[in-house]
Formats: sequence, C-alpha cells, structure tokens
Amino acid sequence: MKRFLIVFFIIIPALFGFAVLSGITPAYMASAPGVATGIGAKLLCSARYVSGYSEEQAMADLVQYSPVLDYLSVSYDDEARVVETSLYGLRRARASHVEGIGCAIDHPGFDERYEFEARDLPVLQSRWPHGTRITTIDEGVQSRVDEMIARDNAEGLDTRALLVVRGREVVAEAYAGGAGPDMPLLGWSMAKSLTSLMIGNLELRGLLDVEETPGFLEWADDERADIRIADMLTMTDGLAFIERYDPGFDATAMLFTEPGASAYALTRPVLHEPGVRFNYSSGTANLLSRVYYERSGGDLQSVHEDYIRHIVLPISLQHTVFEVDATGVFKGSSYVYASAQDWARLGQLMLDGGVINGRRIVSEEWVERSVMPNPSSNAPAYGYQWWLNRGDSRLRWPDLPEDAFAAQGNREQYLMVIPSEDTVIVRLGWSDGAYPANERFASLLR
Repeated sequence: MKRFLIVFFIIIPALFGFAVLSGITPAYMASAPGVATGIGAKLLCSARYVSGYSEEQAMADLVQYSPVLDYLSVSYDDEARVVETSLYGLRRARASHVEGIGCAIDHPGFDERYEFEARDLPVLQSRWPHGTRITTIDEGVQSRVDEMIARDNAEGLDTRALLVVRGREVVAEAYAGGAGPDMPLLGWSMAKSLTSLMIGNLELRGLLDVEETPGFLEWADDERADIRIADMLTMTDGLAFIERYDPGFDATAMLFTEPGASAYALTRPVLHEPGVRFNYSSGTANLLSRVYYERSGGDLQSVHEDYIRHIVLPISLQHTVFEVDATGVFKGSSYVYASAQDWARLGQLMLDGGVINGRRIVSEEWVERSVMPNPSSNAPAYGYQWWLNRGDSRLRWPDLPEDAFAAQGNREQYLMVIPSEDTVIVRLGWSDGAYPANERFASLLR
C-alpha cells in the first residue's frame, strides 16, 4: 500500500510534470513503462542466458540506454531461465529463454516457443572457417589488433571482440570485457545482413523471386500489394515506419511491447511509392523474416529446421543464436547473437561470391546485387541489407577502398568486408558513442 501511494501521488505526477516541461508527448509517457520493462526483460535475459554475462554486467550494459532503466526491479530464475522486470508496478514484463532460439518477451496466448525442440549442433575442431581451430595468426597483425583493442578500451569505447580475416585465414583476434572466441555477442542490426542471405538462399532454391511481391494477405487489397521483395531488401518499400528508439514510436513498440515484430510491421501504411525513397526500417527487415517464415515451412519447428539445414550447417555457424519473437518468427532486424568467428564467416561467404566450406549459400549474382547502390533519390549507398561505401556523393568511409561494405549494428557493431583487400574485419562491443571505424580499420589495412 505504501508503494502504491508513493507511485500514485509522487512518482506519476513528477513524471508528467517533467514531461510537460521537456516537451515529451503523452504517447511517450503512456508507452514508456511498457518499453522500459520490455527492453529490460529481453536484453537482460539474452545477456545472461545467451551470451553468458553476469547479472551485474548485463545491467551495466542495459542502463546505458536510459537512466530510467536503473529503477527497474529485476528478478532472475536461473533454473527456469526467466527474467522478470517491473517499473514501480506501473508495468511488468517477463522474458524466457528457450534452448536454440534464445530469449523473447512472453505474451499470453503465444505458446509456440515453449513447444520448440532444439537440435544438437556440433562444435567442430577443424580449421576455420569450417571449424574453430585457428592456426594462421600473423604476429604482426595480431600485435596491431592487441594494441587497438587496448587503445579502444583505454578510451572508453568498450570493444569486446576484434578479428581480422585476410586471404580466407583468421590472422588476428583479440577479446576483452569477459568475451571470448565462443561467446555469442549481440549484433543488433547486423542481423539484417544475415536475413538478406537467408532470402538469397530461398532464391537459390527457387522458392522466391525478388521481383515478385511477398504475397502477404494483409496487403492484398490496397496499394501495398505493389511492393516487391526487392524493394524491401533495399529499404525502398515506401512504408511509413519510424526508426526512432523512444517510447511511442514504431521501433520500440515493435521490439519491446508487441508479441509479433513482423505482425506489427504488416500494419504500417504506405508513405511513398515503392522504389523511390530509402527509409531505414527495422520493420522492413522483420517483414523479410516473415517472408522466410512463410516460404520455408510456416511454423517455428519446420522453419528453424530449414534454417539449420540450409544456413547454419553449410556455413558452419558454431556459436550463433537467431532469436524469434513470441509468435515464433525470427526477429531479423536485431536479434542475432554470434561469436566474432561466426560473424566473420558471413563476411567470408560474401567475399567468395556466395560460397563457403565448398557449399553455395547464395548465387554469385545475389552477392553482386547485394552490394549495388539502391535506386532511391535520397540515399543510394545501401544494398540488400548491407551498408555500402559507394553510392552517395561521398564515400561513407573515406579512408577505406570504394568497394567496402558492412553489416552494422547499434552500439557500433561492425562486420566490414573489403573485397579489393581480400579482408574481413569484425568489431563487437558496447560503445556509448561513435566508434572510429574509418580510422581504425584503415590503420589495420595499412
């Protein structure tokens, strides 16, 4: 009763008073408790039970997003692998871990995740990229990488993994902050690039054509029926999706309060004609995940088996978890946890024209199309869910070769691919601000 009185008569009026003075909208205030408890439960669950961080490290990473998150009440159940959060009783959230598909926020009536049966996957001792054995370290490059990760962390950049592949060989890798070669680390939006490869694999198998429409029933009777899969791959679909990470906006609602990420994105209306304007949208990436879901089985167990058979095993992903939402669909915008070596495998696949470990994952033409500038009038330097160095009026990374392209994620995650240098660079960490990727990666090339 005492807590209720404090919340009702002190905290809520204080929050609304602060909102009025700060120009914060009512939508923000209404959504904030749900977003706070949702992001807390989800990220803490994955940090603890997917990556294996301590409760203290998981919380330290979480509160970087907002000081409000420091006021969450958090409980862990290590046996059940469940995290529950509350914000002064205003809202509560619960996230649970399921082996093989990681953590998701629980929602009443959505039980498919709980029935999922994970498949045991081998950890191979063969040489990279097929296995985890590294015998190709270059002492000179390794020395540079060791110096760089030490410098990064002395400057507060919080780099946790730094790995360099050259000539199909891992020539250097270094870890910090409790990370190691077998730790799955959150890539955030680097997941979009894996999602793109999965769509490319469907094309290779003749299960779709990117020039066709996705066939969503929800779009059949309106102007969204003209949106092609190719438009979605290049983020030129024209949907009205706001990629802003404040309460009350599309991105936070989709990721932290709704049971189905792609189901939420399906409701977005058209704002522009398809193929005309680039709009970076995690909603669109989740719609691509829905395409994969519908074309490869239509239920969690069969879709995941398809993913294991055609993506995980051929690429030889050793320490990767691709999380699904409460409805059982991959969250292709954001939630791939993978080791630095696994992220590098995706880069090597792109370098080698869609082939890795003797297996073709996507066509060579798919790789070529993936790194072509999009047709938009406002931001062409983006391909099939890959950021491009070329395409705009100036290079994105001016000190890197023009042909460089990258998967990028929040907190400055990078999978940088540089074909002309036959090089892949992976940087994973938890930077609170910008990471000097142009400068750091150029120095590694030199």
